Amino acid sequence: MKARVHITLKTGVLDPQGKAIAHALGNLGFAGVGDVRQGKFIEIDLAETDRDKARDAVTAMCEKLLANTVIENYTVELGE
Repeated sequence: MKARVHITLKTGVLDPQGKAIAHALGNLGFAGVGDVRQGKFIEIDLAETDRDKARDAVTAMCEKLLANTVIENYTVELGE
C-alpha cells in the first residue's frame, strides 16, 4: 500500500522559501502571482494491507519524525 504525505507550514508561520519563489516567478514574467507557500511531499511504500493500521502507522511516523507539528500540518492519503 502506498501512503502519500503532504506537509505544509501552518497558517501564520513565515515562509521565506515561498516568498523567494513568488519573487522569482515575478522576475520570470509570471504576472498575477500572489502569495506562494511551499511544502513537502513524501511517498511511502508500506507492507501493511489494513487501511486503518496503515493510516495509524503513517500518522505515528508524521508525529515522530516527518513533520514538525509545532509549525507544520500534514495530511495522509492512502492508495493501492
